[in-house]
Amino acid sequence: MNKASAKAKPASNKIHSMNPSLCRLFPYSTPIACALLCLTVSFASSLIRSAEAAQPMKVNGSAQAESSSVPSPTPSAPAPAPNPACSCADNQNGETPPPSSSSRKGTLRQSNWSELSGADEKALTNPMWQSLILGCVALRSDPIWTDLCDSAAAMPKESKPEHRLAFLQARFVPWQALGSEGQTEGLATGYYEPILRGSRKPDARYRFPLYGKPDDLLTIDLESVVPELRGRRVRGRLEGNRVIPYYSRADIESEPPESLKGREIVWIDDPVEVFFLHIQGSGRVELAEGGGMHVGYADQNGQPFRSVARLLIERGELSVAQATLQGMKAWAIAHPDRVNSFLQANPSYVFFRELPGDLPGPLGTLGTPLIGEGSVAVDARIIPLGVPVFVDTTYPLSQQALKRFAMAQDTGGAINGSVRIDFFWGLGDAALAQAGRMRQKLKLWALIPNGTHPENGTLVQDTVPLIASEPRR
Repeated sequence: MNKASAKAKPASNKIHSMNPSLCRLFPYSTPIACALLCLTVSFASSLIRSAEAAQPMKVNGSAQAESSSVPSPTPSAPAPAPNPACSCADNQNGETPPPSSSSRKGTLRQSNWSELSGADEKALTNPMWQSLILGCVALRSDPIWTDLCDSAAAMPKESKPEHRLAFLQARFVPWQALGSEGQTEGLATGYYEPILRGSRKPDARYRFPLYGKPDDLLTIDLESVVPELRGRRVRGRLEGNRVIPYYSRADIESEPPESLKGREIVWIDDPVEVFFLHIQGSGRVELAEGGGMHVGYADQNGQPFRSVARLLIERGELSVAQATLQGMKAWAIAHPDRVNSFLQANPSYVFFRELPGDLPGPLGTLGTPLIGEGSVAVDARIIPLGVPVFVDTTYPLSQQALKRFAMAQDTGGAINGSVRIDFFWGLGDAALAQAGRMRQKLKLWALIPNGTHPENGTLVQDTVPLIASEPRR
Protein backbone atom coordinates (compact mmCIF):
# COMPACT_ATOMS: atom_id res chain seq x y z
CA MET A 1 0.00 0.00 0.00
CA ASN A 2 1.39 3.40 -0.97
CA LYS A 3 2.01 5.62 2.03
CA ALA A 4 1.22 8.90 0.32
CA SER A 5 0.52 11.98 2.36
CA ALA A 6 -2.90 13.54 2.75
CA LYS A 7 -1.81 16.38 0.49
CA ALA A 8 -0.90 13.97 -2.28
CA LYS A 9 -4.22 12.18 -1.93
CA PRO A 10 -7.09 14.66 -1.84
CA ALA A 11 -9.62 11.88 -1.30
CA SER A 12 -8.10 11.20 2.10
CA ASN A 13 -8.99 14.72 3.23
CA LYS A 14 -12.63 13.79 2.96
CA ILE A 15 -12.10 10.81 5.21
CA HIS A 16 -10.05 12.93 7.60
CA SER A 17 -12.89 15.42 7.89
CA MET A 18 -15.32 12.59 8.57
CA ASN A 19 -13.03 10.98 11.12
CA PRO A 20 -11.11 13.73 12.96
CA SER A 21 -10.11 11.67 15.98
CA LEU A 22 -9.08 8.69 13.88
CA CYS A 23 -7.00 10.60 11.39
CA ARG A 24 -5.46 12.84 14.05
CA LEU A 25 -3.83 9.64 15.27
CA PHE A 26 -2.87 8.59 11.74
CA PRO A 27 -2.33 11.87 9.78
CA TYR A 28 -0.62 10.23 6.81
CA SER A 29 -3.13 7.47 6.22
CA THR A 30 -4.37 6.80 2.70
CA PRO A 31 -8.10 6.48 2.04
CA ILE A 32 -7.95 2.70 2.19
CA ALA A 33 -5.76 2.74 5.30
CA CYS A 34 -8.18 5.10 6.97
CA ALA A 35 -11.06 2.87 5.95
CA LEU A 36 -9.29 -0.15 7.39
CA LEU A 37 -8.70 1.60 10.68
CA CYS A 38 -12.25 2.85 10.74
CA LEU A 39 -13.41 -0.72 10.24
CA THR A 40 -11.55 -1.88 13.30
CA VAL A 41 -13.80 0.22 15.48
CA SER A 42 -17.16 0.34 13.68
CA PHE A 43 -17.08 -3.20 12.32
CA ALA A 44 -15.40 -4.52 15.49
CA SER A 45 -17.99 -3.03 17.82
CA SER A 46 -20.61 -5.31 16.28
CA LEU A 47 -18.42 -8.36 15.78
CA ILE A 48 -15.91 -8.35 18.65
CA ARG A 49 -18.06 -10.40 21.02
CA SER A 50 -18.32 -13.13 18.41
CA ALA A 51 -14.84 -12.79 16.91
CA GLU A 52 -12.69 -15.83 17.59
CA ALA A 53 -9.46 -15.75 19.60
CA ALA A 54 -6.50 -15.25 17.30
CA GLN A 55 -5.31 -18.51 15.83
CA PRO A 56 -3.61 -19.76 12.74
CA MET A 57 -6.61 -21.99 12.29
CA LYS A 58 -9.24 -22.99 14.46
CA VAL A 59 -6.88 -25.00 13.68
CA ASN A 60 -8.63 -26.57 16.31
CA GLY A 61 -10.64 -29.42 15.98
CA SER A 62 -13.26 -27.03 17.11
CA ALA A 63 -13.50 -24.00 14.95
CA GLN A 64 -16.74 -23.40 16.77
CA ALA A 65 -18.14 -25.79 19.31
CA GLU A 66 -21.78 -26.37 18.42
CA SER A 67 -22.33 -28.41 21.56
CA SER A 68 -21.25 -25.43 23.61
CA SER A 69 -24.03 -23.27 22.30
CA VAL A 70 -26.74 -24.47 24.66
CA PRO A 71 -26.92 -22.16 27.70
CA SER A 72 -24.00 -22.80 30.03
CA PRO A 73 -24.44 -23.57 33.73
CA THR A 74 -21.60 -21.16 34.42
CA PRO A 75 -22.67 -17.52 34.82
CA SER A 76 -20.77 -15.12 32.65
CA ALA A 77 -20.04 -11.43 32.92
CA PRO A 78 -22.36 -9.11 30.99
CA ALA A 79 -20.94 -8.03 27.67
CA PRO A 80 -19.37 -4.57 27.88
CA ALA A 81 -20.84 -1.79 25.82
CA PRO A 82 -18.74 -0.99 22.76
CA ASN A 83 -16.19 1.69 23.58
CA PRO A 84 -14.01 2.07 20.49
CA ALA A 85 -10.65 3.80 20.60
CA CYS A 86 -11.59 5.90 17.61
CA SER A 87 -14.77 6.64 15.77
CA CYS A 88 -15.97 6.76 12.22
CA ALA A 89 -18.20 9.65 13.23
CA ASP A 90 -17.13 13.01 14.58
CA ASN A 91 -16.29 13.07 18.26
CA GLN A 92 -17.95 16.08 19.81
CA ASN A 93 -14.93 16.93 21.91
CA GLY A 94 -12.42 15.71 19.34
CA GLU A 95 -10.82 13.34 21.85
CA THR A 96 -10.24 9.61 21.62
CA PRO A 97 -12.33 7.64 24.12
CA PRO A 98 -10.39 5.19 26.29
CA PRO A 99 -10.57 1.51 25.28
CA SER A 100 -12.52 -0.98 27.34
CA SER A 101 -10.53 -3.70 29.14
CA SER A 102 -13.45 -5.55 30.68
CA SER A 103 -13.64 -8.35 28.14
CA ARG A 104 -11.71 -10.93 30.11
CA LYS A 105 -13.91 -13.73 31.43
CA GLY A 106 -12.12 -14.94 34.51
CA THR A 107 -8.62 -15.29 35.82
CA LEU A 108 -6.05 -17.70 37.26
CA ARG A 109 -5.17 -17.86 40.97
CA GLN A 110 -2.02 -19.48 42.33
CA SER A 111 -2.91 -22.73 44.07
CA ASN A 112 -1.03 -25.76 45.37
CA TRP A 113 -0.84 -29.42 44.49
CA SER A 114 -2.83 -30.56 47.51
CA GLU A 115 -5.94 -28.89 46.07
CA LEU A 116 -5.89 -31.07 42.96
CA SER A 117 -8.02 -34.02 44.03
CA GLY A 118 -7.26 -37.05 41.86
CA ALA A 119 -4.12 -35.58 40.29
CA ASP A 120 -2.26 -38.87 40.58
CA GLU A 121 -0.48 -41.36 38.33
CA LYS A 122 -3.77 -42.61 36.85
CA ALA A 123 -4.57 -39.09 35.65
CA LEU A 124 -1.29 -38.87 33.73
CA THR A 125 -1.86 -40.88 30.57
CA ASN A 126 0.39 -41.73 27.62
CA PRO A 127 -1.63 -39.46 25.27
CA MET A 128 -0.99 -36.51 27.56
CA TRP A 129 2.74 -37.20 27.68
CA GLN A 130 2.84 -37.63 23.90
CA SER A 131 1.09 -34.26 23.58
CA LEU A 132 3.65 -32.65 25.87
CA ILE A 133 6.56 -33.97 23.81
CA LEU A 134 4.94 -32.90 20.52
CA GLY A 135 4.11 -29.48 21.96
CA CYS A 136 7.75 -28.93 22.78
CA VAL A 137 8.49 -28.77 19.06
CA ALA A 138 6.76 -25.38 19.07
CA LEU A 139 7.88 -24.30 22.54
CA ARG A 140 11.52 -25.32 22.87
CA SER A 141 12.93 -22.14 21.33
CA ASP A 142 11.34 -20.07 24.13
CA PRO A 143 13.86 -19.79 27.03
CA ILE A 144 11.04 -20.45 29.50
CA TRP A 145 10.53 -23.88 27.94
CA THR A 146 13.98 -24.90 26.72
CA ASP A 147 15.17 -26.72 29.84
CA LEU A 148 11.71 -28.07 30.62
CA CYS A 149 11.38 -29.58 27.16
CA ASP A 150 14.91 -30.98 27.15
CA SER A 151 14.34 -32.59 30.54
CA ALA A 152 11.02 -34.12 29.43
CA ALA A 153 12.57 -35.44 26.22
CA ALA A 154 15.47 -36.97 28.19
CA MET A 155 13.11 -39.16 30.20
CA PRO A 156 12.86 -42.75 28.89
CA LYS A 157 9.93 -43.31 26.51
CA GLU A 158 8.63 -46.02 28.80
CA SER A 159 9.13 -44.03 31.99
CA LYS A 160 6.64 -44.86 34.70
CA PRO A 161 3.65 -42.58 35.38
CA GLU A 162 4.90 -41.83 38.88
CA HIS A 163 8.17 -40.49 37.45
CA ARG A 164 6.30 -38.30 34.98
CA LEU A 165 4.05 -37.04 37.77
CA ALA A 166 7.10 -36.21 39.89
CA PHE A 167 8.45 -34.23 36.93
CA LEU A 168 5.26 -32.15 36.71
CA GLN A 169 5.18 -31.55 40.46
CA ALA A 170 8.81 -30.47 40.50
CA ARG A 171 8.65 -28.14 37.50
CA PHE A 172 5.17 -26.57 37.59
CA VAL A 173 2.94 -24.65 39.99
CA PRO A 174 -0.85 -25.15 39.70
CA TRP A 175 -3.01 -22.08 39.16
CA GLN A 176 -6.76 -22.57 39.50
CA ALA A 177 -9.09 -21.15 36.87
CA LEU A 178 -11.77 -18.85 38.30
CA GLY A 179 -14.79 -17.43 36.52
CA SER A 180 -15.60 -13.76 36.14
CA GLU A 181 -17.32 -13.74 39.54
CA GLY A 182 -14.77 -15.98 41.25
CA GLN A 183 -16.66 -19.22 40.65
CA THR A 184 -14.63 -22.42 40.39
CA GLU A 185 -17.09 -24.38 38.23
CA GLY A 186 -17.28 -24.04 34.46
CA LEU A 187 -18.07 -26.10 31.37
CA ALA A 188 -16.35 -28.93 29.50
CA THR A 189 -17.49 -29.86 26.00
CA GLY A 190 -15.83 -32.23 23.54
CA TYR A 191 -14.72 -32.29 19.92
CA TYR A 192 -13.33 -34.87 17.55
CA GLU A 193 -11.94 -35.41 14.06
CA PRO A 194 -14.64 -36.69 11.68
CA ILE A 195 -14.19 -38.98 8.68
CA LEU A 196 -15.95 -37.88 5.48
CA ARG A 197 -16.36 -39.30 1.96
CA GLY A 198 -15.16 -37.16 -0.92
CA SER A 199 -13.53 -36.77 -4.30
CA ARG A 200 -11.01 -34.41 -5.82
CA LYS A 201 -13.42 -33.91 -8.74
CA PRO A 202 -17.12 -33.03 -8.53
CA ASP A 203 -19.82 -35.28 -9.94
CA ALA A 204 -23.48 -36.09 -9.28
CA ARG A 205 -22.61 -37.57 -5.89
CA TYR A 206 -19.77 -35.35 -4.70
CA ARG A 207 -21.30 -31.89 -5.02
CA PHE A 208 -20.44 -30.01 -1.83
CA PRO A 209 -17.03 -28.30 -1.80
CA LEU A 210 -14.55 -27.52 0.92
CA TYR A 211 -12.98 -24.20 -0.05
CA GLY A 212 -9.48 -22.99 0.53
CA LYS A 213 -8.89 -19.50 1.91
CA PRO A 214 -9.92 -16.88 -0.68
CA ASP A 215 -7.51 -14.14 -1.74
CA ASP A 216 -9.98 -11.35 -1.00
CA LEU A 217 -10.48 -12.25 2.68
CA LEU A 218 -9.05 -9.39 4.75
CA THR A 219 -7.95 -9.96 8.35
CA ILE A 220 -7.43 -7.03 10.73
CA ASP A 221 -5.54 -7.46 13.99
CA LEU A 222 -7.33 -5.25 16.52
CA GLU A 223 -4.27 -5.14 18.80
CA SER A 224 -2.60 -2.88 16.27
CA VAL A 225 -5.20 -0.23 17.08
CA VAL A 226 -6.23 -1.06 20.65
CA PRO A 227 -3.56 -2.99 22.61
CA GLU A 228 -6.18 -4.19 25.11
CA LEU A 229 -7.75 -6.20 22.27
CA ARG A 230 -4.74 -8.49 22.04
CA GLY A 231 -5.62 -11.73 20.31
CA ARG A 232 -8.74 -10.36 18.58
CA ARG A 233 -9.25 -10.09 14.85
CA VAL A 234 -12.04 -9.09 12.53
CA ARG A 235 -12.41 -10.09 8.90
CA GLY A 236 -14.00 -8.56 5.86
CA ARG A 237 -13.40 -7.66 2.22
CA LEU A 238 -12.69 -4.49 0.27
CA GLU A 239 -15.34 -2.90 -1.91
CA GLY A 240 -13.72 0.16 -3.40
CA ASN A 241 -12.45 2.17 -0.41
CA ARG A 242 -14.85 0.46 1.99
CA VAL A 243 -14.30 -2.62 4.09
CA ILE A 244 -17.48 -4.64 4.39
CA PRO A 245 -18.32 -7.99 6.02
CA TYR A 246 -17.24 -11.06 4.09
CA TYR A 247 -19.83 -13.24 2.39
CA SER A 248 -22.06 -15.24 4.74
CA ARG A 249 -22.70 -18.97 4.62
CA ALA A 250 -25.98 -18.36 2.78
CA ASP A 251 -24.18 -16.15 0.23
CA ILE A 252 -21.46 -18.72 -0.40
CA GLU A 253 -23.73 -21.73 -0.62
CA SER A 254 -26.40 -20.02 -2.74
CA GLU A 255 -24.07 -18.41 -5.27
CA PRO A 256 -20.32 -18.78 -4.64
CA PRO A 257 -18.44 -15.51 -5.31
CA GLU A 258 -15.81 -15.35 -8.03
CA SER A 259 -13.06 -15.29 -5.41
CA LEU A 260 -13.96 -18.86 -4.39
CA LYS A 261 -14.15 -20.35 -7.85
CA GLY A 262 -11.14 -22.58 -8.36
CA ARG A 263 -10.47 -22.67 -4.61
CA GLU A 264 -12.20 -26.03 -4.08
CA ILE A 265 -9.80 -28.50 -2.48
CA VAL A 266 -12.17 -31.48 -2.30
CA TRP A 267 -15.85 -32.29 -2.90
CA ILE A 268 -17.96 -34.06 -0.24
CA ASP A 269 -21.11 -36.17 -0.66
CA ASP A 270 -23.13 -34.84 2.28
CA PRO A 271 -23.82 -31.16 3.11
CA VAL A 272 -24.61 -32.00 6.74
CA GLU A 273 -21.19 -33.61 7.17
CA VAL A 274 -19.63 -30.50 5.62
CA PHE A 275 -21.44 -28.32 8.13
CA PHE A 276 -20.25 -30.36 11.10
CA LEU A 277 -16.72 -30.40 9.70
CA HIS A 278 -16.91 -26.59 9.88
CA ILE A 279 -17.74 -26.94 13.57
CA GLN A 280 -14.98 -29.45 14.33
CA GLY A 281 -12.39 -27.60 12.23
CA SER A 282 -10.48 -30.56 10.82
CA GLY A 283 -11.09 -34.05 9.50
CA ARG A 284 -10.10 -36.91 7.25
CA VAL A 285 -11.60 -37.46 3.82
CA GLU A 286 -11.76 -40.94 2.28
CA LEU A 287 -11.34 -40.27 -1.44
CA ALA A 288 -13.34 -42.02 -4.17
CA GLU A 289 -10.12 -42.19 -6.20
CA GLY A 290 -8.46 -44.15 -3.41
CA GLY A 291 -6.41 -43.03 -0.44
CA GLY A 292 -7.31 -40.15 1.79
CA MET A 293 -6.83 -36.50 2.56
CA HIS A 294 -6.27 -34.67 5.85
CA VAL A 295 -7.92 -31.25 5.95
CA GLY A 296 -7.61 -28.56 8.61
CA TYR A 297 -8.83 -25.07 9.40
CA ALA A 298 -7.24 -22.28 7.34
CA ASP A 299 -9.45 -19.29 8.18
CA GLN A 300 -13.01 -18.13 8.77
CA ASN A 301 -15.22 -15.53 7.11
CA GLY A 302 -15.50 -13.36 10.22
CA GLN A 303 -19.26 -13.67 10.44
CA PRO A 304 -20.63 -14.42 13.93
CA PHE A 305 -21.30 -18.01 14.89
CA ARG A 306 -25.00 -18.75 15.38
CA SER A 307 -25.84 -22.02 17.05
CA VAL A 308 -28.03 -24.38 15.04
CA ALA A 309 -28.53 -26.42 18.21
CA ARG A 310 -29.99 -23.40 19.97
CA LEU A 311 -32.20 -22.62 16.98
CA LEU A 312 -33.55 -26.18 16.87
CA ILE A 313 -34.32 -25.97 20.59
CA GLU A 314 -35.98 -22.55 20.33
CA ARG A 315 -38.22 -23.71 17.48
CA GLY A 316 -39.25 -26.85 19.31
CA GLU A 317 -37.54 -29.23 16.91
CA LEU A 318 -35.30 -30.78 19.60
CA SER A 319 -35.19 -30.83 23.37
CA VAL A 320 -32.05 -29.72 25.20
CA ALA A 321 -31.20 -33.38 25.84
CA GLN A 322 -31.56 -34.20 22.13
CA ALA A 323 -29.38 -31.29 20.94
CA THR A 324 -26.18 -33.31 20.65
CA LEU A 325 -24.21 -33.76 17.45
CA GLN A 326 -25.85 -37.15 17.06
CA GLY A 327 -29.30 -35.71 17.70
CA MET A 328 -28.85 -32.91 15.18
CA LYS A 329 -27.60 -35.33 12.51
CA ALA A 330 -30.63 -37.55 13.11
CA TRP A 331 -32.93 -34.53 12.75
CA ALA A 332 -31.22 -33.57 9.48
CA ILE A 333 -31.72 -37.06 8.05
CA ALA A 334 -35.41 -36.94 9.00
CA HIS A 335 -35.96 -33.45 7.52
CA PRO A 336 -33.88 -33.20 4.32
CA ASP A 337 -36.12 -30.49 2.86
CA ARG A 338 -35.53 -28.17 5.83
CA VAL A 339 -31.83 -28.71 6.43
CA ASN A 340 -30.45 -25.82 4.35
CA SER A 341 -32.62 -23.16 6.01
CA PHE A 342 -31.36 -24.21 9.44
CA LEU A 343 -27.71 -24.60 8.45
CA GLN A 344 -27.66 -21.24 6.68
CA ALA A 345 -29.01 -19.54 9.80
CA ASN A 346 -25.37 -19.75 10.96
CA PRO A 347 -23.55 -17.15 8.82
CA SER A 348 -20.10 -18.31 9.95
CA TYR A 349 -18.14 -20.18 7.28
CA VAL A 350 -14.77 -21.97 7.57
CA PHE A 351 -12.09 -22.28 4.90
CA PHE A 352 -9.74 -25.26 4.85
CA ARG A 353 -6.29 -26.35 3.77
CA GLU A 354 -4.84 -29.76 2.99
CA LEU A 355 -2.55 -31.02 5.72
CA PRO A 356 0.28 -33.58 5.51
CA GLY A 357 -1.19 -37.05 5.53
CA ASP A 358 1.25 -38.44 8.10
CA LEU A 359 0.25 -36.19 10.99
CA PRO A 360 -0.88 -38.16 14.08
CA GLY A 361 -3.74 -35.69 14.57
CA PRO A 362 -5.12 -32.36 13.41
CA LEU A 363 -2.97 -29.30 13.94
CA GLY A 364 -3.93 -27.22 16.95
CA THR A 365 -3.52 -23.49 17.43
CA LEU A 366 -0.10 -24.15 18.95
CA GLY A 367 0.92 -25.50 15.54
CA THR A 368 1.50 -29.08 16.67
CA PRO A 369 -0.68 -32.21 16.24
CA LEU A 370 -3.47 -32.80 18.73
CA ILE A 371 -3.64 -36.20 20.43
CA GLY A 372 -6.94 -37.80 21.36
CA GLU A 373 -7.58 -37.58 25.13
CA GLY A 374 -4.29 -35.72 25.56
CA SER A 375 -5.10 -32.26 24.19
CA VAL A 376 -7.69 -29.60 25.04
CA ALA A 377 -8.80 -26.26 23.65
CA VAL A 378 -8.78 -23.31 26.06
CA ASP A 379 -9.26 -19.56 26.03
CA ALA A 380 -5.71 -18.51 25.21
CA ARG A 381 -6.36 -14.95 26.36
CA ILE A 382 -6.25 -16.36 29.90
CA ILE A 383 -4.52 -19.76 29.83
CA PRO A 384 -1.16 -19.71 28.00
CA LEU A 385 -1.03 -22.11 25.08
CA GLY A 386 1.34 -25.01 25.61
CA VAL A 387 0.97 -25.44 29.38
CA PRO A 388 -0.30 -28.64 30.99
CA VAL A 389 -3.71 -28.46 32.63
CA PHE A 390 -5.51 -30.63 35.14
CA VAL A 391 -9.11 -31.36 34.16
CA ASP A 392 -11.62 -32.34 36.86
CA THR A 393 -14.90 -33.25 35.18
CA THR A 394 -17.08 -36.30 34.39
CA TYR A 395 -17.59 -38.54 31.37
CA PRO A 396 -20.39 -37.49 28.98
CA LEU A 397 -23.91 -38.02 30.32
CA SER A 398 -22.44 -39.60 33.42
CA GLN A 399 -21.37 -38.98 36.99
CA GLN A 400 -18.22 -41.06 36.48
CA ALA A 401 -15.19 -38.95 37.31
CA LEU A 402 -12.90 -37.91 34.47
CA LYS A 403 -9.73 -36.52 36.03
CA ARG A 404 -6.92 -36.03 33.56
CA PHE A 405 -3.79 -34.12 32.86
CA ALA A 406 -3.86 -32.73 29.33
CA MET A 407 -2.07 -30.12 27.24
CA ALA A 408 -3.58 -26.74 26.34
CA GLN A 409 -2.77 -26.75 22.63
CA ASP A 410 -5.84 -25.41 20.89
CA THR A 411 -8.49 -22.69 20.88
CA GLY A 412 -12.00 -22.31 19.51
CA GLY A 413 -14.54 -19.63 18.71
CA ALA A 414 -16.91 -20.87 21.43
CA ILE A 415 -14.21 -21.50 24.03
CA ASN A 416 -14.46 -18.29 26.01
CA GLY A 417 -13.62 -17.89 29.67
CA SER A 418 -11.09 -19.31 32.09
CA VAL A 419 -13.10 -22.30 33.37
CA ARG A 420 -13.88 -23.60 29.89
CA ILE A 421 -12.38 -26.35 27.75
CA ASP A 422 -13.09 -28.41 24.68
CA PHE A 423 -11.74 -31.92 25.28
CA PHE A 424 -10.30 -33.54 22.14
CA TRP A 425 -11.45 -37.16 21.92
CA GLY A 426 -9.66 -38.20 18.73
CA LEU A 427 -10.69 -39.60 15.33
CA GLY A 428 -13.85 -41.22 14.03
CA ASP A 429 -17.13 -42.57 15.35
CA ALA A 430 -15.85 -43.74 18.74
CA ALA A 431 -14.60 -40.22 19.45
CA LEU A 432 -17.88 -38.76 18.16
CA ALA A 433 -19.80 -40.94 20.61
CA GLN A 434 -18.05 -39.13 23.47
CA ALA A 435 -17.56 -35.65 22.02
CA GLY A 436 -21.09 -35.25 20.69
CA ARG A 437 -22.67 -35.82 24.10
CA MET A 438 -20.19 -34.00 26.31
CA ARG A 439 -21.48 -31.05 28.30
CA GLN A 440 -20.17 -31.49 31.82
CA LYS A 441 -19.33 -29.40 34.86
CA LEU A 442 -15.65 -28.59 35.12
CA LYS A 443 -12.94 -27.52 37.51
CA LEU A 444 -9.64 -26.60 35.91
CA TRP A 445 -6.06 -25.86 36.87
CA ALA A 446 -3.28 -24.57 34.60
CA LEU A 447 0.22 -25.79 35.45
CA ILE A 448 2.59 -22.83 35.15
CA PRO A 449 6.38 -23.33 34.86
CA ASN A 450 8.36 -22.44 37.98
CA GLY A 451 9.73 -18.91 37.94
CA THR A 452 6.93 -17.56 35.76
CA HIS A 453 3.37 -16.36 36.15
CA PRO A 454 0.47 -16.05 33.69
CA GLU A 455 -0.50 -12.62 32.42
CA ASN A 456 -3.24 -12.24 29.80
CA GLY A 457 -2.49 -15.60 28.26
CA THR A 458 1.28 -15.14 28.28
CA LEU A 459 3.98 -16.60 30.52
CA VAL A 460 6.01 -13.83 32.16
CA GLN A 461 9.29 -14.35 34.00
CA ASP A 462 9.05 -13.49 37.70
CA THR A 463 11.21 -10.52 38.65
CA VAL A 464 11.05 -11.61 42.29
CA PRO A 465 10.76 -15.38 42.78
CA LEU A 466 7.35 -16.43 44.04
CA ILE A 467 7.21 -18.42 47.24
CA ALA A 468 6.75 -22.09 46.39
CA SER A 469 3.18 -23.19 46.94
CA GLU A 470 4.37 -26.21 48.90
CA PRO A 471 7.36 -28.58 48.98
CA ARG A 472 7.60 -30.66 45.84
CA ARG A 473 7.08 -34.34 46.20
